[in-house]
Amino acid sequence: MDLDVAAMRKPYKDAQETFDVDHLVSKNPFTQFDHWFKEACKAEGILEPNAMALATADSKGKPSVRMVLMKGYDQRGFRFFTNYNSRKAKEIEETNHLCLLFYWTSTNPDNYWTRQVRIEGTVEKLSVEESTDYFHSRPKSSQIGAALSNQSQVVAGRHILNERNEQLKVEYAEKEVPKPEHWGGYLVKPHLMEFWQGQTNRIHDRLVFRKQQSDEEIDHNVTHIAEAGWVIERLEP
Repeated sequence: MDLDVAAMRKPYKDAQETFDVDHLVSKNPFTQFDHWFKEACKAEGILEPNAMALATADSKGKPSVRMVLMKGYDQRGFRFFTNYNSRKAKEIEETNHLCLLFYWTSTNPDNYWTRQVRIEGTVEKLSVEESTDYFHSRPKSSQIGAALSNQSQVVAGRHILNERNEQLKVEYAEKEVPKPEHWGGYLVKPHLMEFWQGQTNRIHDRLVFRKQQSDEEIDHNVTHIAEAGWVIERLEP
């Protein structure tokens, strides 16, 4: 291999540009996420700020991860849509837990930064009505793509998918594509949200919101009380 991968290194924030509790725009993690997400949406070089890594594990602890698109968030949690017969869906069914990761890097030479938001939580299916509304808001080609796919199943070749696509384009040329029963949305309900900002010296800033346990004794030297049952702590890099 002729690339010196070990030497690849980008500068992030300088030591005087740290991210600390006093720099939070809110003691509510969803409001803080909203602030960072909107900054990512406006930043140079970030093509899909709603792209997130979604990690699951089966009942034996075997992990898997893939990129998906976040399709909404509010004080309840984060929404995404998929095939309920997919590997990710089956693993969600087995464990009811997953982890999300947003990774954003601005390429603006005057304001270069790298941030991550890591989210751990439980999962519940969205209502059929909410999934159907979103399904029909998508381009028709995307609706057909969801209808034809037996996601994660082995297929003989691309030509099989193309044939199904052409068949469904004809079938639904003049009518609505029904939402498949095996397709819909999930709501991720966080119990932990970590906000990470990169530092050039690799002493990265990590502020984590987590749900306070009912019987937990708080050490106020390291743990800050936040809003709505959350606490804030700094983690070592």
